[in-house]
Amino acid sequence: MESESESGAAADTPPLETLSFHGDEEIIEVVELDPGPPDPDDLAQEMEDVDFEEEEEEEEGNDEAWVLEPQEGVVGSMEGPDDSEVTFALHSASVFCVSLDPKTNTLAVTGGEDDKAFVWRLSDGELLFECAGHKDSVTCTGFSHDSTLVATGDMSGLLKVWQVDTKEEVWSFEAGDLEWMEWHPRAPVLLAGTADGNTWMWKVPNGDCKTFQGPNCPATCGRVLPDGKRAVVGYEDGTIRIWDLKQGNPIHVLKGTEGHQGPLTCVATNQDGSLILTGSVDCQAKLVSATTGKVVGVFRPETVASQPSLGEGEESESNSVESLGFCSVMPLAAVGYLDGTLAIYDLSTQTLRHQCQHQSGIVQLLWETGTAVVYTCSLDGIVRLWDARTGRLLTDYRGHTAEILDFALSKDASLVVTTSGDHKAKVFCVQRPDR
Repeated sequence: MESESESGAAADTPPLETLSFHGDEEIIEVVELDPGPPDPDDLAQEMEDVDFEEEEEEEEGNDEAWVLEPQEGVVGSMEGPDDSEVTFALHSASVFCVSLDPKTNTLAVTGGEDDKAFVWRLSDGELLFECAGHKDSVTCTGFSHDSTLVATGDMSGLLKVWQVDTKEEVWSFEAGDLEWMEWHPRAPVLLAGTADGNTWMWKVPNGDCKTFQGPNCPATCGRVLPDGKRAVVGYEDGTIRIWDLKQGNPIHVLKGTEGHQGPLTCVATNQDGSLILTGSVDCQAKLVSATTGKVVGVFRPETVASQPSLGEGEESESNSVESLGFCSVMPLAAVGYLDGTLAIYDLSTQTLRHQCQHQSGIVQLLWETGTAVVYTCSLDGIVRLWDARTGRLLTDYRGHTAEILDFALSKDASLVVTTSGDHKAKVFCVQRPDR
C-alpha cells in the first residue's frame, strides 16, 4: 500500500493494446499507457468489447447514516512532546495504514483495526467521509493515480472503491484473505495479492477482472513497475515473479538460490523500473534486473559492521527485512531491519555505506524525492530523517504514544502523515535547516 514515494513513470511507454492472460484468451483491450494522463472515458470505451469471465459482485448500499461515537482516546497522558500539527482521532483501535491523494496531497485515507476507513483533510483533520461496510481490520488503502477514486481493503479480502467527489461507493469485490493492494500508476486499474497465491487485477468501476496464478502460498507483496506494463510479486515460499500485464504470464521466475529462503516482506523499484529490490524474513535484500530477471546483488545483515556474532538460525529468527527503497538522485538503496538497523548501501560498489541504529524495530522507510534524505518510522513511535550521504540524523518527530504502523510523505516532503497503535493518525510539518 504501497505508500512509498512514487517513482516517476517512464517517459516513453508504448501503448498496452491487448492483454492476453491465459494463452489465447484475449480479455482486455484496455488501458492506454501513454506518457500523458489517461482519459477515463477513453479507457472505459476501450474496455467495452472485453469478454471477461463474469465475477460480478453485488454492490452493497451505503445509504445508512453512520454515527460517530464520542472519541474515548487512549488512557493516560501524552508521554513527551507532541510535534504534530494535526491529529486525526476518529479511529477506536490501532490505525494500520495511510495513503495520500497523489494529485493534490491534501487528503488522506486511513484504515484500522476498528474495521473502519476514513477519508479526511490533512490541513485540519476534518472528516470528508467514512468508507463504511468493512467487517474486518482495514489493512490496505489507496487513491487512484488521478485522485478521483479511493480503495479500501480489509483482511478478509473485501475490497471497496469510492468516488471521492460524490463520496459514493462505486465498486466492491470479495477476494481471498488480502495481503497487499495497489493502484495502477496510470489507469483506473486496481491490483491485489491474496493468501491463495493469486494476484488480481480489476478495471474499476466496471469490475472486469483477471487473475495471475502464483504458487499455492500467499502473494505477500507486490508492486506495479513504473512502465505500467509489468508487476513484481513476492510469495511466502521465497519465490519472485515478474508478470507481464499484457500477456498475463510470468516473464521471470526467481526461485531456489535465486529467490529468498523465507517469505518476502517487501519489494521496491527504482525510478525507471530497471532495478527491483526485494526483502525477506531471511534477512536478505536482493537486487534484481527487471530486464533479465537475474539477481545482480545481495545485501546481507552480516555485512553490517559492529553487529554481535549470531548463529544463522538465531539471526534469522530475531531479524528480518521490513522495508526498503531506492534513492532517486544517487546510486543508493536503504534497507530497514526489524532489529532497528537502517543500512544504506552503495549500489555501484554493492558495499555498506552507512549504518544508522534505532532503539527499536524499523516499520517502514521512504526516500524523499529529489534528495538523499531517507525517512524511517519505528516501533518506538518516532519518525526520523537521515542524510544518506553522511549517515547523520537530521531531525526526528514525536507525538505518538505507541508504535508507528505506517506513514506517508507528501510529494514536496513538507508533510509526514503517520498512523499508530495509539488509535491516532498525525500530520507533521517537516522543517529542515539543510533545505
